Amino acid sequence: MGGTIKCFEDIKAWQNGRVVIKAIYQITSDGKFSKDFGLRDQIRRAAISINLNIAEGFGRGTDKEFRQFLINARGSVAEVRSALYIALDLSYITQPQFDDLFSSLDSLSRMITNLIRYLGDSSRKESSKATNSSPYVGN
Repeated sequence: MGGTIKCFEDIKAWQNGRVVIKAIYQITSDGKFSKDFGLRDQIRRAAISINLNIAEGFGRGTDKEFRQFLINARGSVAEVRSALYIALDLSYITQPQFDDLFSSLDSLSRMITNLIRYLGDSSRKESSKATNSSPYVGN
C-alpha cells in the first residue's frame, strides 16, 4: 500500500511508535515500576525518543538526514527493549507484558529498518525525496 508522505504523522513507524509509547507509560505507572524513578524515566525517554527522531528526521527534508535520525530511532527501540529485560528481571512486568511489548518493538524496529533501506536505495531517482511515494505510509 503506497502513498505520499506529506507529514511525519503519515509514517506507519511513527503511528506504531505512538502505541508503544502509550503502552510504556501504562506499564510504568503502576506498582514497583512506578517507584523506580530512574528506570521508569529512562524507558519513557527512550520510547518518546523513537517518535521524536522520526519526526525530526522527516522535518529535516533530506533523505540523508532522515536516514540518520531513523538510525537514532532504531537505537532508541533497542534501548527500550533492553530496559524491558531489566523490568522483567526485577519483576516489574509479567512475562506476557514483556512478550507483547517486545513483539511490538521488534515489529517497529523492522519498519524503521525497512524505511532506512528504502531511503538509501541507490536505484531510486536522485530527484526523489522522502516526501514522494513510499510503501511506508499509514492509513
